[in-house]
Amino acid sequence: MAASQAALPFLSRAVTNQTYTHLSSTALISFKSSFKIRQHKHYLFSPQKGKKICRNLYTRSHVIGIHSRISRKKLDVQAKSWRRYCSGAENVREAFEENGVAREASNQVPESSHYVDYGKKLHSKAISDTFGEVVADSLEDEAWNLLRASVVYYGGNPVGTIAANDPSDSNMLNYDQVFIRDFIPSGIAFLLKGEYEIVKNFILNTLQLQSWVKTMDCHSPGQGLMPASFKVRVMPSDGDDSKTEEALDPDFGEAAIGRVAPVDSGLWWIILLRAYGKCSGDFSVQERVDVQIGIKMILRLCLTDGFDMFPTLLVTDGSCMIDRRMGIHGHPLEIQSLFYSALLCAREMLSPEDRRTDLMTALNNRLVALSIHIREYYWIDMRKLNEIYRYKTEEYSYDAVNKFNIYPDQIPPWLVSWMPDNGGYLIGNLQPAHMDFRFFSLGNLWAIVCGLATVDQSHAILDLVEAKWDDLVAGMPMKICYPALESQEWRIITGCDPKNTPWSYHNGGSWPTLLWQLTVACMKLKRPEIAMNAIKVAEKRIARDRWPEYYDTKGARFVGKQARLYQTWSIAGYLVAKLLVENPSAANILVNYEDDELLSVFSSTLSENPRGKRKKGPKQSFIV
Repeated sequence: MAASQAALPFLSRAVTNQTYTHLSSTALISFKSSFKIRQHKHYLFSPQKGKKICRNLYTRSHVIGIHSRISRKKLDVQAKSWRRYCSGAENVREAFEENGVAREASNQVPESSHYVDYGKKLHSKAISDTFGEVVADSLEDEAWNLLRASVVYYGGNPVGTIAANDPSDSNMLNYDQVFIRDFIPSGIAFLLKGEYEIVKNFILNTLQLQSWVKTMDCHSPGQGLMPASFKVRVMPSDGDDSKTEEALDPDFGEAAIGRVAPVDSGLWWIILLRAYGKCSGDFSVQERVDVQIGIKMILRLCLTDGFDMFPTLLVTDGSCMIDRRMGIHGHPLEIQSLFYSALLCAREMLSPEDRRTDLMTALNNRLVALSIHIREYYWIDMRKLNEIYRYKTEEYSYDAVNKFNIYPDQIPPWLVSWMPDNGGYLIGNLQPAHMDFRFFSLGNLWAIVCGLATVDQSHAILDLVEAKWDDLVAGMPMKICYPALESQEWRIITGCDPKNTPWSYHNGGSWPTLLWQLTVACMKLKRPEIAMNAIKVAEKRIARDRWPEYYDTKGARFVGKQARLYQTWSIAGYLVAKLLVENPSAANILVNYEDDELLSVFSSTLSENPRGKRKKGPKQSFIV
């Protein structure tokens, strides 16, 4: 036992100071976590266990942190030093005791048998696995260490976090990039922790990318589009090949799978900008001229007049978190919730001069129309379902009840038995003669957060989550959508997508990152017990499963077949949820409430006759 106590300083010192260079990343972090020895009755160290600790310490020293400033040569020297230390410890008298009898470690094992082969298995070794009897202090400590290990630096300053830091994945694709939507929970976690610099740098650097010329096949999208992601690349310096310089390389969708436009990026950017100001108290960032121009460019892109008759934002398939073909083209709820939230946030942050312009008039008009449209036509509960069941079709009238000519036979059989007596939700999409009755978690949860759903509707959505816990939460919070597309429906709608097979990935998979949106919604409605129960479900296995991107099967029993491990927004989502449970009032940096001005506009608009709104003359344009 004395020897095990003597070994403790070595264990702590070695683990704390080790760092690792991931050559494909610019992430920079030092691992600074304390470890402790679990002492069990009747358990003492043996030479074999001592060897195991050394091996695992060596392995952990390579996967625990990322440090871009350590050269390959220096790292190799450190690795050799580790091997000498550990193998040397096996060749000398060691005072490990077993059953009270001192033993001598006599089994001499060649260095290569432990470390070369073990190094080959390095990528399959979980960062969160306990080594020997040494364990991290807590799940939160592990999550924070992993989150900080994903930080990317540009010009010596933190600018974001990579999407995934999976040491077992040799083909990173674009998971080594900083995604706008993926960074949001990371940014919120850092804000709630009081670490504001990385969020400020992220906001300002992505703003610079907004003005870049974006082309694909000789076509350029509208000005104001934010990138889906960016990467820090090291390039030869102009005029001197012996020197290098860093550059941001953005992807606006021209390199993405399916070439989908990131509609949600700009909306999330505005939401994070407001959260930064409210949390840090630094409003100088949102008051900057370039930031104000960036906000207005996004608004211009979203508020520009088009052919659509609806106030909802018209987008293509795959333009949000669900970035593959899943039949959400048109007016998906997720985009509408983020759109409404971004409009409210921008309304708060626009300069006083802009609050008396046509831009503000257009913004207010859109807020009113969008809220009425979503609350009235997207909402479904047992009463509304029965109303649709009795719809008359082919109505030609300004006062038609079935305004979108929805055929009652569209009601799916699963919904009739699935809808609880108490509770309801906002459907996934609405177009002429089409209602998508699937439950989309992010759209519904963010509708609560931003106030797009009424207070009664918001509580009803959480009532449904509680009533259908085994379907929507099950083994891991939370289903991205419910139910999954199967059989012929899957073939037609997804195009036989092998990644979106039933109950996998975006087709009914379970995404741990949704835990933070669920928690924000629960905090706003003062129903923290729902979030706490979901967190308990996640804590049972998320670290053991190595923080996967998503889970498969209807009950979330399996880690996703193509899921990346150590997915950053899975880690950050858990941390945000924990921080908000500890301090529910912190959710105020994200939530929106209707003000008196908007409420008065709602009431006056609803009291008007629809036919009375038809006015002669051209509509006033609201081009920014």
